[in-house]
Amino acid sequence: MIDQQLEVFVMVAEKQNFTRAAEALHMTQPAVSQYIRMFEESMGQRLLERTNKYVYLNKAGEIVYHHAKEIIALYDRMENLVGDLTDNPVGPLSIGASYTFGEYVLPEILAKMKRNYPEIKPIVSIGNTKEIADLVKRHQLDIGIVEGDFIQDKELTMEDVATDFMYIVASPQHPLNLHKDKIGSESLEQVEWFLREKGSGTRAATDKVFQQLEIQPKSTLTLGSTQPIKSLVEKGMGISLMSEWAIQKELRDGDVTILPVEGLPLSRKFSTLIATPFRSKALQVFIKLLHE
Repeated sequence: MIDQQLEVFVMVAEKQNFTRAAEALHMTQPAVSQYIRMFEESMGQRLLERTNKYVYLNKAGEIVYHHAKEIIALYDRMENLVGDLTDNPVGPLSIGASYTFGEYVLPEILAKMKRNYPEIKPIVSIGNTKEIADLVKRHQLDIGIVEGDFIQDKELTMEDVATDFMYIVASPQHPLNLHKDKIGSESLEQVEWFLREKGSGTRAATDKVFQQLEIQPKSTLTLGSTQPIKSLVEKGMGISLMSEWAIQKELRDGDVTILPVEGLPLSRKFSTLIATPFRSKALQVFIKLLHE
């Protein structure tokens, strides 16, 4: 069992309250306070600042919390790997995915894993490419699936698992759909563009297309996820570069159309990110399902 003081400290930091932390840990509040006092004494300085209702991390506490999360995650992974020597694929598996893969591809893979390996308990985090890569590096995730074209990091093992194609899409009623031939760069510059945020793979792909087509849109709006962008495009408010995975239903229903633009679609690779050479049986099963 990993050091109890470390686990208590992390819980108090996350709950920001001794009583709530005690309830989550099934301990008494005085016991939690005692663990924190002993832990701060062992570290040689105060880690938590107290108010009447809340506690919060000071600078030293933030450093300890960051590393404590990594230590706990590594300890849990060690236990799972040792257990794998004799057991079938079981236990928790922390999976991270960028929005496009996580929202439109991952659910089907998880459903298949649940049917065939019910003892594996996936814990899923969805974020942009940069966020997922950072979590894998900090050992908060066993594996990440992101747009591999835009990640360069020697600390991570990368392996391509899928290819996605990206198109510029618009509502059937959008003025650009009146063009009978290929749509030129000048026309694309004049309309409203909906963009994903910096750090996302889709935004990196969009910037690449802007460079490729030599365009600088006059008006853009940045949003933090794909769904609101699709809604705005469907309403004819503007255009966007979107993954083929993300627009399958909308294309089938006639809610959006693909604009004929020279040089598109843009292809991009999705890759797995792993920060450790040791792979549990649960992780091996998941990677196998990804390739299938």
